[in-house]
Amino acid sequence: MSKAKIGFVGAGRMGANMARRLHDMDYEVTAIHDHFHEVAESVAAELGAKAVVSLAEVTAAADVIFTVVTDDAAMAEIFGGEGLLMEGAAGKTFINCATVSPEAHQKAAEAAKKAGAETLAASMASSITQARQGTLYLMIGGDEAVFSANESLLKDISSSLRYVGPVGNAAKIKALVNMVMNINTAGLAEGLGLGQALGMDLDILREVFAQTGANSRVLETDGDDMVLREHDCFFSASHAAKDSGIANSLAAQVGIAVPLSEATEEQYRKLEGLGLGELDKSAVAELTFPGRAGEKIQMT
Repeated sequence: MSKAKIGFVGAGRMGANMARRLHDMDYEVTAIHDHFHEVAESVAAELGAKAVVSLAEVTAAADVIFTVVTDDAAMAEIFGGEGLLMEGAAGKTFINCATVSPEAHQKAAEAAKKAGAETLAASMASSITQARQGTLYLMIGGDEAVFSANESLLKDISSSLRYVGPVGNAAKIKALVNMVMNINTAGLAEGLGLGQALGMDLDILREVFAQTGANSRVLETDGDDMVLREHDCFFSASHAAKDSGIANSLAAQVGIAVPLSEATEEQYRKLEGLGLGELDKSAVAELTFPGRAGEKIQMT
């Protein structure tokens, strides 16, 4: 059976590397759209695809369209209005990978259904390297029959694949994943910052953390970067702020207090205010290490 033709809306760090992976797996990536057209042109040239200005051109050229956009407003924009993704969308499938609110995923699904198309919410608990290697951890929400029909495609970009029920569930789980990850990152930054202020050897401190209850995944991924001030972006501080905000909004809806998550969001908002939002989330250490005081730094 021939493989689906693939289109992408959003060719940033994640979208571009997912497209590269699918190209490697012998899928025909036909059309790429990005808000920054020069980005789409670069990726399209690499993959032998067409960089398109019109969203409707992506839909026309593909059977399955992956959307990897920044926030709720971007989702609403691409799924609403005339001449956008829903033009000629009957029979197409949209796999929406952005970390946005459950409401944004639900509205996109409703717009697609009205146009005769199918949708899946595909939340990614992974980063750039995994997108390129096809080892994403994917949580898929939507109609189970649509999931089954696209399971083979989804397996080609993931090492772990989990169907989680209705379309909004994927976004809810992803919000909780990132909420806890961001809290852990901010906590690690405080612990290492305090350790430095106390004159401790941070290599020894991190070694002890790794062997005790202070261990965490972010110690492995971010610990060295915090000490060395190497904040090349894999998951930006601005995205951390946005995602903690989504989780905090969900908590408010159900009346649950989340003071740690609220404090974490506030830290990442401070980074944005200092012009450091496009650094990696590890840059939260710039607020906690003595002598740094959030001063502006450059990515290496």
